[in-house]
Amino acid sequence: MPRRLLAAVTGGVLVATAAGCSGDDPPDATPVAEQLAQAVASGDFAGVPLGGTSAADATAAVEAMVAGMGEATRTVTVADLARTDDESTREVTLDVGWDLDGSAAAPAPGTETPVATPTPSATPDTPDWSYQTTATLRVAEDTEAGWTVDWSPALLHPQLTDGATLDLSRTQAQRADIVGAGGEVIVTERPVYRVGIDKTRVDAAVAPDSAAALAEVVGVDPAGLAERVQGAGERAFVEAITLREADAAPLLDQIEAIEGAVAIDDTLALAPTREFARPILGTVGEATAELVEESGGRVVAGDIVGLSGLQAQYDAQLGGTPGLTVELVPPEPPADATSDPSAAPAEGAEEPEPAEPEVLFEREPVAGTPLATTLNVDLQSRAEGILADVAPPSAIVAIQPSTGAVLAAASGPGGEGYSTATLGQYAPGSTFKVVTSLALLRAGLSADSVVECTPAATVDGRAFENYSDYPSGAIGEITLREAVANSCNTAFINQNGVADQASLAQAAASLGLGAEHDTGAPSFLGAVPAEADGTAHAASMIGQGEVLASPLAMATVAASVAAGHTVAPTMVDPPAAAPESTLTADEASVLQDLMRAVVEEGSGEFLGDVPGDPVGAKTGTAEYGTESPPRTHAWMIATQGDLAVAVFVEDGESGSRTAGPLLEEFLGGTP
Repeated sequence: MPRRLLAAVTGGVLVATAAGCSGDDPPDATPVAEQLAQAVASGDFAGVPLGGTSAADATAAVEAMVAGMGEATRTVTVADLARTDDESTREVTLDVGWDLDGSAAAPAPGTETPVATPTPSATPDTPDWSYQTTATLRVAEDTEAGWTVDWSPALLHPQLTDGATLDLSRTQAQRADIVGAGGEVIVTERPVYRVGIDKTRVDAAVAPDSAAALAEVVGVDPAGLAERVQGAGERAFVEAITLREADAAPLLDQIEAIEGAVAIDDTLALAPTREFARPILGTVGEATAELVEESGGRVVAGDIVGLSGLQAQYDAQLGGTPGLTVELVPPEPPADATSDPSAAPAEGAEEPEPAEPEVLFEREPVAGTPLATTLNVDLQSRAEGILADVAPPSAIVAIQPSTGAVLAAASGPGGEGYSTATLGQYAPGSTFKVVTSLALLRAGLSADSVVECTPAATVDGRAFENYSDYPSGAIGEITLREAVANSCNTAFINQNGVADQASLAQAAASLGLGAEHDTGAPSFLGAVPAEADGTAHAASMIGQGEVLASPLAMATVAASVAAGHTVAPTMVDPPAAAPESTLTADEASVLQDLMRAVVEEGSGEFLGDVPGDPVGAKTGTAEYGTESPPRTHAWMIATQGDLAVAVFVEDGESGSRTAGPLLEEFLGGTP
């Protein structure tokens, strides 16, 4: 029986030490074993005492063997170092572990771990693929180490032979759907055409002209496409654009008529229409070099990944885990050295067939996990249809007060792809008077308290006035309810000493405005400074100055009023934990009454005949810019049953005249 060396763990490597050795024993082989493990891991055999080949040849051989493994990395440690029956040899057992997908790589300093679901992948302790190899060490008096290592390709893998290689292939997993309220599918694989120039089908001299012609047909930059085609390889397919099936259908005959132009059937994760919630959902496409680099090995060139929006934010979850296969590729069969290469093969002779690759490791792809959003397909589509012809940036946001679910977050085409609905930062104007009313209620006022609605109010030399068509009959001593209903600026400005800036910020937070809450998607929930005085505080009383809100934030204000507690909006299920409510049911009841007054006797009377539950609302117009007269944002918020809505148009005449009709149309179609 062979005598084994005692093993001890040192620095993560098993180090063998001799037990009961005599002075005639050969030198300790441990350093050579460790040196060999490092060489097999790195592929660099410089300094390893090899027998049968040179360090340079061994290094070149390993490089060739692993060329097909791509960016996969390996770790190698000494598992055992044992004596054999021959006192002049030792057997080294190596543990080899491969990280095939980069999942065991440590994240770069300062980076965050991407959102992901648990997947079967490597960690520093559990590589994707592991096995053992063995090597023989022989006593060699003519080496400094006293040992040589028998060279063999099997040092890297026990089945490798001269000329054989390892090859890693990767199969991308099926991308998961994005679903909406009730599990209705929003984004799924839909048929598309990848349109471009196939350079194998056109003469190289003609290819740039074909590219320019194709660009005109599909609406991309002709010069840019022609330049890319000219610079591509002679067998390349240069994609111009990916078109939905319906968009491509009218163009197919024109594409086919262009020499070298092709339209290739494919599928891509897409929403029902090109416009549907695009700023929020985002897009998918081929991974950029930057995304590949930032992924730490999770993404490789050619992968289809999320490029923006929720598709990018939840890419690891949606993209799943790729399948991995490692094959042993045998060497090419040797040619018959005795035959004349120029001679024809003998009649009936067959060329030797190369051996088939052997699968050494296989991991099946794991499909992605669907992402559940709160978007209601019908409401989102309706909102986008209403905004389709609005030229300035615009938005409609609808929230379900009872749950905080964002049912629609539509951004009009004027925003040019920006999510005006969820990220816009604008002065909310008089819609903020709902917040100011809460601060005044907490300061001791009631809906019936008398306030002064003067033609003008001056604070620190700055004059504030009402909007141009403010009803003259509502000037003078009026109730807070009437001030809200008719949106009297001066009535609120005149109360600037009753509610200080801190109380405004607190009231805003109670209504969800300015809250730090994770909606599941990039969002701006508003900002109300806690400190301001003089004209800055006076402007805050009517939602101007340094007060900012998004349409999502103002829909949250309306939702909090309707729900009777502070609402935390959410766009992705399951929602993040909501903060404790600081709005009481009694406070909300008064605010509901104030918003009903806007429809019953004030600036929102046109909503009185909207079918369904009674509507509460608040109009808002906010001046901005340096032009004279200033430009104005148009706002309107509303509640109806278990629905809260905010409508915004960046440039409008007024809340009631510009945002109002859009809101009326949206509510008019609500069952």
